[in-house]
Amino acid sequence: MERLQKILSSAGVASRRASEQLMAEGRVTVNGRTVRELGTKADPAKDDIRVDGRRIRPDVRHRYILLYKPRGYVTTRSDPEGRPTVLDLLGPRAGYIYPVGRLDYDSEGLLLMTTDGDLAEHLTHPRHEVAKLYDVIVKGAPDAAAIEKLRKGLFIDGRRTSPAEVRLHGTVKSDRPTTRITITLREGRNRQVRKMCSAVGLPVRDLRRVQFGPIVLGRLKPGEWRDLTTSEVASLRRKDDARTAKRPRRPSRMRS
Repeated sequence: MERLQKILSSAGVASRRASEQLMAEGRVTVNGRTVRELGTKADPAKDDIRVDGRRIRPDVRHRYILLYKPRGYVTTRSDPEGRPTVLDLLGPRAGYIYPVGRLDYDSEGLLLMTTDGDLAEHLTHPRHEVAKLYDVIVKGAPDAAAIEKLRKGLFIDGRRTSPAEVRLHGTVKSDRPTTRITITLREGRNRQVRKMCSAVGLPVRDLRRVQFGPIVLGRLKPGEWRDLTTSEVASLRRKDDARTAKRPRRPSRMRS
């Protein structure tokens, strides 16, 4: 007998926290009975466990995908506004899979997707501080004080950000100068990079995530995707590797 949210997570339905929300919403049944209590246990080999009426398959083989999300796609399985989602890029052969964390509509780059709820929970929980590296082009020419504020942390949405690693890659001087920087975060708030840069007077023009833990975007082009290798999945499970983002060999292919 296992806790129901763990069964759902292991079956690739959602992370444990998301599975608890499904239960709270009354969308989970066991042997025909709606279950809302988070401590409920079940036997995945014997019990009829369903989400939204569809029976789960607890012995599903997990899948792990690396996608280059283009701009103009939302990071969700469905969108009430009818906008294209990252699922549209994968097609039916990817099966039932969901994003690990978020990458906003106007941003592009590395997005991990999986059916493994436990790993998704590990990669997105704040206490694990998994590093994410962003290649950013901002409007303007930052001074040393602005860069230092980004590094040390600043207040956005009423809370101070954690320290970040920030590297300056140079400014293109013109009537409207732009500057390329890379930012490594170990937390994942909503539109955090954009809000941080805006707070120091550097509106973001282009934003691309190029690394998540040990996984790098590589040579994928916008809209392309591939399955992670066995060794890549293993590296995501190793705490020390997942916490570290290496510096990219080349800062970016985005044009200033």
